[in-house]
Amino acid sequence: MTEKIARIAGIGSYLPERVMTNEEMARLVDTSDEWIRERTGIRQRHMAADNESTSDLAEKAARKALENAGIAPSDVDLIIVATTTPDNTFPATATMVQARLGAHHGAAFDVQAVCSGFIYALSIADNFIARGQARNALVIGAETMSRILDWTDRTTCVLFGDGAGAMVLTGEERADSGKDQGLLQSYIRSDGRYKDLLYVDGGPSTTQTVGHLRMKGNQVFRHAITNIAESMTTIADRAGVTIEEIDWFVPHQANQRILEGVSKKLAIPTHKVISTVADHGNTSAASVPMAFDRASQDGRIKRGDLVLMEALGGGFTWGASLARF
Repeated sequence: MTEKIARIAGIGSYLPERVMTNEEMARLVDTSDEWIRERTGIRQRHMAADNESTSDLAEKAARKALENAGIAPSDVDLIIVATTTPDNTFPATATMVQARLGAHHGAAFDVQAVCSGFIYALSIADNFIARGQARNALVIGAETMSRILDWTDRTTCVLFGDGAGAMVLTGEERADSGKDQGLLQSYIRSDGRYKDLLYVDGGPSTTQTVGHLRMKGNQVFRHAITNIAESMTTIADRAGVTIEEIDWFVPHQANQRILEGVSKKLAIPTHKVISTVADHGNTSAASVPMAFDRASQDGRIKRGDLVLMEALGGGFTWGASLARF
């Protein structure tokens, strides 16, 4: 059996209407617009409405991606939702999205790798398509991070926001020219020794509560620069390309200082790095597809461009995906 390549057929994203500016944040905790911008590059974040859940955000992003791809929900046979803020402990948020879309066949499940979740989900969907186990896959990153924040902790609550992004992948025969459009390489890693640097202090089997996000920011920053840079150079080497040959870099939108640190370490021109963190903060698994969607909609990322996506999240988990769009 000839393995197929997973082509990116469509992209979509969704941000909740409610916007919280840094000035509004400063009325909740001891902080300021200047303090937040200087340390993170963030100027605002979007917050889900009281009646909006992660599945609501995921569905809206998914519908936009399907429309962009020109693919009906009935043609989707795999749905993966990357989220660390599911609607319920079970069933999977992906099954809720599946029901709402009317894709009543195939498989749907969630992936939990925090901010790296979308990269993990892309890798899984790519393997399903390559093995012929799925024809069209809908990969979604969706989060309501506002629901797990400690709103008295200024070191974490200023960083995060809510949102969703989605990609439609479709299996196609590989091109004889060697210029395949689709996912070319995936690289995922984890190291559980660093759990205590970024985690949530609750869970069903420990505290029987949801818990709040906790982070040791300075240590996370150092690991992020090292691990992200390593994943980027590794995936480029495996694909037989240089960092210089890559047209666009779509990083997890965690913190502008991390984006700049990785760019400096690998000598990547800043104009090649897609940055949207100022407009929505850290949206965890949603941030990579949201940034990709923004850059494709505004005409920066074009068909045929070589694009590298990467992320690091709690666990630690990290990884990268290289695609020709």
